[in-house]
Amino acid sequence: MRTSIYQLFVRHFSNLNGSRIVDGTIEQNGCGKFCEISSKALFEIKAMGFTHVWLTGVLEQSSSTEYSSIPADDPLLLKGKAGSPYAIRDYFDVSADYAVDPESRLEEFADLVDLCHEADLKVIIDFVPNHVSRSYHSDIQPDLNFGESDDTSEFFAWNNNFYYLEGDGPMLLPGGIYTNEGVGRVTGNNSATWQPGLSDWYETVKLNYGHDYTTGRDTKNLPDQEARLDEVPDTWVKMDAILAYWQEMGVDGFRCDMAHMVPMEFWAWVTRRACLRDHQCYFMAEAYDGDPAKLTNANVLEALLENGFDTVYDGESYELVKSVVEHGRNSTDLDELLWATERRDRMLRYAENHDEVRLASSHHWGGAGARIGKAVTAYLSGVGPSPFLVYNGQEVGEIGDGDEGFAKDDGRSSIFDYGQLPGLAAWVHNGTYDGGALDGAQQELREWYVEWGNLMQEAAFVRGGVYGLNSANLENLKFSVAGEAPGKSLYAFLRHDTQAGQAFLVVINFNLHINAEEVEVLLPGGVGEWLGAEVAERVLVGDVEHCGVAVVQLAL
Repeated sequence: MRTSIYQLFVRHFSNLNGSRIVDGTIEQNGCGKFCEISSKALFEIKAMGFTHVWLTGVLEQSSSTEYSSIPADDPLLLKGKAGSPYAIRDYFDVSADYAVDPESRLEEFADLVDLCHEADLKVIIDFVPNHVSRSYHSDIQPDLNFGESDDTSEFFAWNNNFYYLEGDGPMLLPGGIYTNEGVGRVTGNNSATWQPGLSDWYETVKLNYGHDYTTGRDTKNLPDQEARLDEVPDTWVKMDAILAYWQEMGVDGFRCDMAHMVPMEFWAWVTRRACLRDHQCYFMAEAYDGDPAKLTNANVLEALLENGFDTVYDGESYELVKSVVEHGRNSTDLDELLWATERRDRMLRYAENHDEVRLASSHHWGGAGARIGKAVTAYLSGVGPSPFLVYNGQEVGEIGDGDEGFAKDDGRSSIFDYGQLPGLAAWVHNGTYDGGALDGAQQELREWYVEWGNLMQEAAFVRGGVYGLNSANLENLKFSVAGEAPGKSLYAFLRHDTQAGQAFLVVINFNLHINAEEVEVLLPGGVGEWLGAEVAERVLVGDVEHCGVAVVQLAL
């Protein structure tokens, strides 16, 4: 099957508390729970065609919420009342927020993993290798805490876990003086200062993988992938133990945060070890080749794929389609993604994730509303065999507007604050997961995602080739939206698999307001040879709604 990932942010997913008080506490705004993600919910996700569920933000993080055995963090370290799910406080524990019985939180998480497997869904969790919370301390595995044997007199030492600042403090964070840090440490975004700014990842500290990042990107002196545990830096040993711990608990894969900021040699070593424990262990990387902090002079996306990753973020495709919708680029420009390469076929396509804005946000995507999700999702997932991701709430048109606290009104669903996703809560419908509170438009949109997700598991879309048709239709007046040149808003392509004898024609209308009427698509002479069958010169598609998609299965 084609890898398709449903991103499920546990804090949001099952939360039915609609208070949505700005900067509210967990008592005021509620929080999703592991045990509320029922078999019914997971089977409904599976019925959409998904193969994996990414349980986002489950590791114990810095938080303002106190439990009997877990103190609240210093407010100076917090971004929002709930805190950042990427400021990890204990790699070997899960957030007590998500447990009905906080003392049994690991058991409740393990039960959820079992339920996912019963629904034939593989489980991915976050792995945050570049940085940890300033308050990091593992109660579960105290013998594997970071920094306790470090030489703090040195900015860099091969076996240190952290990078240490010269001179004396105090550590002045944006909110005030942080007194719980005896020595100064570099922030997660490489800021070596006693006074990090608001734009810095000031709540986190950077981990050291045996390379002094201030000397450049040459990491060739690091151990190779077959090195023994006693031949690698201490941070490598501890990170491998973390992955092994979660694999033992049944986790099937890891979404690796800011993977480009960690040496490629480490990735080759640690992914090999993880796959020796489970040969199907899945690694997906958040990575950006344009980030100056990347640790290779080569294209970092290709480097990560060469060093053990199954897939990496495809930010280029996201920005390309966003420019068509928001800035009026010609839809024919989307042909850029048709030139298949091994890298592109392995890139993770997404229209939303927790870092990006909601498709339905009034501030973004041309203000078209939830329906633009059809066109964008169809293009990103339809034009190749690469893995793709849908973020919880996307399928019901979650808007993401409104001030939630730390995140303000930025068109995203906040990952820093306690709150609810109103659209998703309507589908959850008091825990029945039957969509009983969705309105007609939301229900129709979700049904489209179900239909489209299952179409993506057809052979033509799993392993078939792709043939772009816009260039052959630039003078076809039947391939246009009223008042526009042919191909300005319409985009068409074929998917075909010889073994299955399948061929599909897909037409997408990126116009935000106007339907395309009586669309016909010309098939150029080379199509018949490509399909290995005789086909008509024209295919009558009919009307294609604005922001909509039409699919025609061709008879071969």
